[in-house]
Amino acid sequence: MEKAAFIINPFSAKKNYQPFLDELKKKVDNPLYYISESIPGTDDFIKANFDNVDIFVAIGGDGTISTVAKSLINTDKILAIFPAGSGNGFSNETKFNKNLDELLEKIKARAFRKIDTFTVNDRLSINVSGTGFDGKVVKEFEKTTRGFKNYIKVSLKTFFNYKPIKVQFLDEAYRQYNGRYLMLNIANTRQFGNNAYIAPNASKSDGLVDMVLVKKFPLTYSALFAFRMFTKRLKDDEYVTYLPVSEISFKVTTKNWHLDGEFNKIESPVHVKVLPASLNILV
Repeated sequence: MEKAAFIINPFSAKKNYQPFLDELKKKVDNPLYYISESIPGTDDFIKANFDNVDIFVAIGGDGTISTVAKSLINTDKILAIFPAGSGNGFSNETKFNKNLDELLEKIKARAFRKIDTFTVNDRLSINVSGTGFDGKVVKEFEKTTRGFKNYIKVSLKTFFNYKPIKVQFLDEAYRQYNGRYLMLNIANTRQFGNNAYIAPNASKSDGLVDMVLVKKFPLTYSALFAFRMFTKRLKDDEYVTYLPVSEISFKVTTKNWHLDGEFNKIESPVHVKVLPASLNILV
């Protein structure tokens, strides 16, 4: 395993990473690992070991994975995952689970494939990023102890008080979609996490992302929206619009975004660009 490095986010998995580390040490002689203290610390660890490591394993949620992936974009290095987040959307979509034996077998085989990533004003995203309602939810969610139940509580509380954002597209071809929306999402994969499929037809390897525009809907529609989202049946209708794009620019009346579930402040105008086949992922 000298050509694999394990990067652990100690704040993921309810801050209980020790069982993973104990199991790793039992199954791998002298594993190369780093318990991350910060994003710059992770960046420095990857730089220090870049020439001697083929596979970097992110142990955490989508934010952790995205942080590791940022250093691997457009290189020959391979990203692997041991899911330890609250939603695990990207690891679900790339078929990683919490079976360490299976992960070690994958590392030994070293098979990989290329997938797309994208940027939002030059900030990397690998899974789903967005603004509006869900950007506000992530901001409030980070004040809690996380967990799916808290996510639902925060979502419901935010929904009833949230005023729609105004979106204005800069490209003439998309100006027909100018308007007010509950949320705007950019989806490279199908799900936020926790099997909530915001873009059931999204692909990680088609050179496109799905822009998902959701108008604020009445309470009577909310159950149907939730049912469709959790059963992979969301589709274009009077409240939901899908725009597959490779690059797009727009203005939006909020700075609150989430990038792969992590809260960010992003100024308008916003430029989204797909980076085709830019990341090697272990399979």
